[in-house]
Amino acid sequence: MGPYDSAISAGSSTCSPSSSAKPSEIDGLLAGAGYKVRSTELHQVAQRLERLETVMVNAPAEISQMASDALQCNPSDIASWVDSMLFEFNQQPVSMPSDLSDFSDLTYIDGVVSPAVNQTVGNNSWMENRTPQQQELAQQLTVVTAMEEDSGIRLVHMMITCAELVQRGELPLAGSLIEEMQALLTRVNTACGIGKVAGYFIEALSRRVFTRTPQALCCSTGWSNENEILYHHFYEACPYLKFAHFTANQAILEAFDGHDCVHVVDFNLMHGLQWPALIQALALRPCGAPFLRLTGIGPPSPDGRDSLREIGLRLAELARSVNVRFAFRGVAASRLEDVKPWMLQVSPTEAVAINSIMQLHRLLGSVPTRASAMETVLGWIRSLNPKIVTVVEQEANHNQPEFLDRFTEALYYYSTMFDSLEACSLQLEKAVAEIYIQREICNVLCCEGSARVERHEPLAKWRNRLGAAGFRPLNLGSNAFKQASMLLTLFSAEGYIVEEHEGCLTLGWHSRPLIAASAWQPIPYQTQQQ
Repeated sequence: MGPYDSAISAGSSTCSPSSSAKPSEIDGLLAGAGYKVRSTELHQVAQRLERLETVMVNAPAEISQMASDALQCNPSDIASWVDSMLFEFNQQPVSMPSDLSDFSDLTYIDGVVSPAVNQTVGNNSWMENRTPQQQELAQQLTVVTAMEEDSGIRLVHMMITCAELVQRGELPLAGSLIEEMQALLTRVNTACGIGKVAGYFIEALSRRVFTRTPQALCCSTGWSNENEILYHHFYEACPYLKFAHFTANQAILEAFDGHDCVHVVDFNLMHGLQWPALIQALALRPCGAPFLRLTGIGPPSPDGRDSLREIGLRLAELARSVNVRFAFRGVAASRLEDVKPWMLQVSPTEAVAINSIMQLHRLLGSVPTRASAMETVLGWIRSLNPKIVTVVEQEANHNQPEFLDRFTEALYYYSTMFDSLEACSLQLEKAVAEIYIQREICNVLCCEGSARVERHEPLAKWRNRLGAAGFRPLNLGSNAFKQASMLLTLFSAEGYIVEEHEGCLTLGWHSRPLIAASAWQPIPYQTQQQ
């Protein structure tokens, strides 16, 4: 993909209709962003909004102050709100121009038929028994929020159109559309909702189109200490990583039942946040605590410090305080595929658990000319004959080759993720967690080849891949489900939901699963050959 380096005029931003986006896909994106409007209604809504804009031109001068005086609302039906405002201004329907050029970006959806404009005005009974000041404020809120709602809907359409232009290689036209979107973004609230999501996605599109090496601006291509800090704040801001740790720990604890010498290999140590809970659980075993070995894989320290050893010392101190025999080994590696099985020093007398929290998807971007990193790593995992392999991955499909498909899926997924983050009351943790997510978005959309490591795939694909590699699924069981459900009680938001799918668990926000946990065991070679 070449850089955008062509001069363009402001008039060159008109985009051809898209043949890729279906009304059902747009409906899903709008619903995920919190808008209760169907794609088939957008033409009619656009007509009403233009009528409203025409009315506002002739309205009292006080209307110009609406933007600065208004509060933010979330109307559920933009069409009825616009009708209500037209009634409040006491205007007769005005004739519509045949060319709605300002809303040309809304008309590219396949199958949209322009319906007749509904001339029925809304019920005005809600304005009764209100003071003139309250009525005036309600009118102002309605107009400003309706206009912002329309801008948000237009941004969704423009972003998808821009993604299609990028896929086709029409970078000058995509660059012009990005400039229009940046201007339109000033008309919406970027602190939450679709305004915040659009800001991150427009920035990613801008980096891809205007920057010669966009992957240089994305810091998700490998492990780093800075990523560890962002990871820690993401851990604190929302329950996704806690869900991953609690669910995996419960499965590992059950797999270690009856064994006196156990060994956990953690593919991403990250401050060791997962392991204090497991150490304490092992200390409470009725048959006594086993000897626990922990091998933690992480990035080399840029300042020369042995940060892995420091984490190990802290965990050793905790284990000593609860009378658990403990040994730690750190393995410094910039990439998971650089780890070799001999580095782990696994003993045949140990019960082994392999723990991968959002790491395996990074192996999917191998260079085609050499052996698949995924096949290699899964091969030596199987050779270690672990009692259990715990896998937690994003429940998303961001590894699609077509950029438009990847962009649309990412827009839907991260809109839901940002929506769930609004439930976080810790403002600092939430702000830093958003940077963590922003880097994921940048890597998904700006990078290609080996630089694109955030290659998330859904649970169904992991089932097929791990099954083909010689692993069979293990049921996570009712205890893991109870642990995950209890975890959610620590969060005040009611939108989080845990679901069980064929022995695996997912955590999502309302109806959208966002993270999936599963457990696996290698099939003995003799059994597989039969």
